[in-house]
Amino acid sequence: DGSVVTWGYPAWGGDSSAVQDQLKSVQHVQATGSAFAAILEDGSVVTWGNPDCGGDSSAVQDQLKSVQQIQATSFAFAAILEDGSVVAWGRPGSGGDSSAV
Repeated sequence: DGSVVTWGYPAWGGDSSAVQDQLKSVQHVQATGSAFAAILEDGSVVTWGNPDCGGDSSAVQDQLKSVQQIQATSFAFAAILEDGSVVAWGRPGSGGDSSAV
């Protein structure tokens, strides 16, 4: 039904209560070592977990539209958008900063 149930260590994404009301019509979930990112049916993204490892996507949230796919390293996420562009967030030294490419 597109809902998400989480469990485990709260600081590493086991507690999604802060975003639970946004986790509707979830199409796909991807994880770093301590954060999660969910693509919703409308192509937007909801994140939770350790902010330093991608659990906080607020710096790029306005760019996370029409997301087709998300890939993850241990500490960062990269989203592929419908137009083929890539948006990254999370720990900069682990792939969370794609500004140089």
